[in-house]
Amino acid sequence: MREPITISFSGGSALLLQSNSSRFDEQFQKRIWSLATDLQAAPGFTETVPGMNNILALFNPEEIVPEEARKQLTERWAKAQPLPRRGKTVEIPVVYGGQNGEDFKPWARHCGLAPLEAAQRHAAGTYQVAAIGAMPGFPYLSGLDPALAIARRSTPRLAVPVGSVIVGGAQAAVMPQTSPSGWHIIGRTNIALFDPHRDKPSTLAPGDIVRFTIEDVWL
Repeated sequence: MREPITISFSGGSALLLQSNSSRFDEQFQKRIWSLATDLQAAPGFTETVPGMNNILALFNPEEIVPEEARKQLTERWAKAQPLPRRGKTVEIPVVYGGQNGEDFKPWARHCGLAPLEAAQRHAAGTYQVAAIGAMPGFPYLSGLDPALAIARRSTPRLAVPVGSVIVGGAQAAVMPQTSPSGWHIIGRTNIALFDPHRDKPSTLAPGDIVRFTIEDVWL
């Protein structure tokens, strides 16, 4: 059974298609990728921004009237099939805990694990970039062991440092820049995920595989 969706206008020249469920679904996300690819050649559509469980589709009202754009989006979504996409594999070395992983030990306790075991479980996972969003280069990673999931902080921090390795809900991520966040900081990496001066500013793209490796664990 396919997830029910909502399609709504976002301003006068964009449409937002999103799942009605807050649960991440890998097949739904792969249909998002498929729709984004399809819309690249669709008359009147100018850009797509795939997100987690959603996609923003921008169109030119001078080429396609809004209601026709909505009809086209609805029809193309109905035909979209999950697009298998496996990009490059990127290894991200992590120093777990210490002053750059202040939530590491509380997170491990929440999971009912010793700190070293928590780090090993986190590093044992195979993660896939479901979407890039929230800020330039920020990867929403699926594949977190359900035993390592933890609800986001009730009060976000105002500045989570660049390179912070974080978990929030059922997902993992890495901060590409210093920014507010309610995710839990479990470690740090020196890998730069975003550099506006590179030909491809974002290190990661949807479909890429991420493997965390243990550089050190502060117990």
